[in-house]
Amino acid sequence: MEFYNAIPPLLVQFIMTVAFSFVVGLEFRTYHQANDYKLNFGSTRTFVLIGVFGFILYSLDASKQLFAVGLFLLGSFLLMLYWRLSANRQFSMFSTIFALLIYLMGPIASVFPSWFLVLFTVVLILILSEKTLIHHFSDQLANEEIATLAKFLIISGVILPLLPDQPIAALLPVTYYRVWFAVLIVSGFSYLSYLVNTYFFKSRSLIITGFLGGLYSSTAATVVISRRANGLNSASGHKVSSALIMATTMMYIRLLAIIFVFDRSLASQLFAPFLIAIVLSLITISGLLILKKQSPQLQEASEVKHPLELTTAILFATLFMLFAFLTNYVTHQYGSHGLNFLAIIVGFTDIDPFILSLLSGKFAVTDSAIVSAIILASGSNNLLKSAYAVALARNRSVLFAVIWLSILFVTSFLYVYQLIKLT
Repeated sequence: MEFYNAIPPLLVQFIMTVAFSFVVGLEFRTYHQANDYKLNFGSTRTFVLIGVFGFILYSLDASKQLFAVGLFLLGSFLLMLYWRLSANRQFSMFSTIFALLIYLMGPIASVFPSWFLVLFTVVLILILSEKTLIHHFSDQLANEEIATLAKFLIISGVILPLLPDQPIAALLPVTYYRVWFAVLIVSGFSYLSYLVNTYFFKSRSLIITGFLGGLYSSTAATVVISRRANGLNSASGHKVSSALIMATTMMYIRLLAIIFVFDRSLASQLFAPFLIAIVLSLITISGLLILKKQSPQLQEASEVKHPLELTTAILFATLFMLFAFLTNYVTHQYGSHGLNFLAIIVGFTDIDPFILSLLSGKFAVTDSAIVSAIILASGSNNLLKSAYAVALARNRSVLFAVIWLSILFVTSFLYVYQLIKLT
């Protein structure tokens, strides 16, 4: 470490510029050879010279005028090269833009942290080496997904910063900012699940349906899996139950991640009970899959509904404020015992807006009471899912899952009971 500190920073920056320009140049050469391009301005040595050229001009003049002149000269040369290539009906500006990016390698090494230079280089290499994958992804990407991404950027980067961080009303101890931030977090998880479902697992097994569906909504995933299990015999029980338990396992992981974003202190208190539920559920899934019997192939899952709909966001925000109002009223009138009772009831509906309202508002209860309410809500939600499984499947294929979800329900109550006794 002392040896590294003794090296002049200018030398380190120069070596990094040369090294990374050389690496990108090697990949650029491979790219041209693989695509059989005949006309180009060079590769490895040329890229190193361009990188050194940019570094020297940037370091020589504090006003950066020399660097600007060098950029103009390089741009003029590349413009003439492009004119020559276009005469041969090669209209791509890919090589030209890459040369300009290499010219920026020196300034990036001088101004930005070393991790950013590494990231910059990795991105350039991936763009060169993964041409087929990028083209395949762009061909598969539906046009409406661009509009969807724009919606997500609007609700996260435009609407959220404009909202005031002040309470909505005396009876609603949550802020406008917190309400929309909760919508953003849940929409983000849902959108991620939707993208993975749509573009990576179009043909998916039951266990994948449970995994990805649980990331979006474990209750919705339970409904989908149970409907697919309708009419099957008990031989499919191991596979169906594994998928149902996987959906609930993902619910605990998703809740823990969301709670960590809002309140790390509460997340640390919930980490142990949620981790136990996750680990034991995964062990149960592994046991069921190891012991599974031969079962018929199930039909493919229905197409996943798009999560970024305006009506969905408005409904979630409305439920969020409703639960915030109810929580505020119940805690003021009945304290932590009333909150626990409310959590049990809410578990039979949608627990996400309730839990996020607990994390976002300022209520007259302790952190321990909030932890108990979250555990009770998730536990009673497991009982709801077991009821859905029985009602929709109407056979013994969901038996193992119903038993396990009932165990999670009971243990949630026992854990909260012990927690209340200790406090």
